[in-house]
Amino acid sequence: MAKAGTTLGMGVSEAVAGNFIMAPFGKALAEVARNRPEVLGLTADLGKYTDIIPFAEAFPDRYLNVGMAEQNLIAVAAGLAKTGKMPYCTTFGVFATRRAYDFICIACAHSNLDVKIFAALPGITTGYGSTHQAFEDTALMRAIPDVTVIDPCDATEIMQVTHAAATIKGTVYVRIQRGNVPVVLDPKTYRFVPGKAQRLRIGKDVGVISTGLMTARALEAAERLAKDGLNVSILHVPSLKPFDADAVRAFAASVPRIVTAENHVVSGGLASLVVEALYDGGLHRPLTRIGLPDRFPECGSVPYLQEKYGLSVDGVVKAIRG
Repeated sequence: MAKAGTTLGMGVSEAVAGNFIMAPFGKALAEVARNRPEVLGLTADLGKYTDIIPFAEAFPDRYLNVGMAEQNLIAVAAGLAKTGKMPYCTTFGVFATRRAYDFICIACAHSNLDVKIFAALPGITTGYGSTHQAFEDTALMRAIPDVTVIDPCDATEIMQVTHAAATIKGTVYVRIQRGNVPVVLDPKTYRFVPGKAQRLRIGKDVGVISTGLMTARALEAAERLAKDGLNVSILHVPSLKPFDADAVRAFAASVPRIVTAENHVVSGGLASLVVEALYDGGLHRPLTRIGLPDRFPECGSVPYLQEKYGLSVDGVVKAIRG
């Protein structure tokens, strides 16, 4: 763990209070592989930092490190998929999208291949600056036809999505948190459903539409605001493509105003999808967007950067209050 206010080292996770699961992606992938011999695990020399090691230890003969070459990672995965294998690839989101974008588009999606890409360090979850912060990856990936794009909330959903990805035909892109990942959603009651949004809280004063780790912030903010008499409704949208526009429109119709919350630039991601859905449905609601601005984020501690860009619980509370 790192001290508060410091920029974290490459293999260090944020301190997590309360219940958490270490490396939920790798643990879930090992579970998937026990029943699916076609599943392979691939990394581009980032196995330790993308939490695939539990799989590698369980299935060393089905784990491949292609070296520090992300285009090669995706090309190898595409070739394996053509032979009937189901490769799960791990690297940082910036490297998968910025360096291997054409390979994902043409080698994988164009042929509708079963390549599953689990991308670490989404948005502001690292202090290493714009070279490592995948702050525009959702916008890039949703622009490619036939690619499923998912932003899980917590450890519970990461594990469920890892299982679900094996049942989703074609190329899948998933943003994952790594290390000690909080458990926010109850695994006994919550079930990830591909392509579906889920209402987690009912309120009448304002509606928050959130994705990824921002759903946890929204839930905490709603609890705080409830003490002041403000009733907040929350719709969690893990699936950004396909996008559950009908659920978004129904949710928006139930509240007088909307707040969107995403760990991503506000253009091209969740906020844009919500605006498109409301426009297409002829529904008008005042909307406040929580997310990153159109600029390159800088280096710094994760708590400092999240506070600066309004991604902290305090920032969400402020935005909801209006």
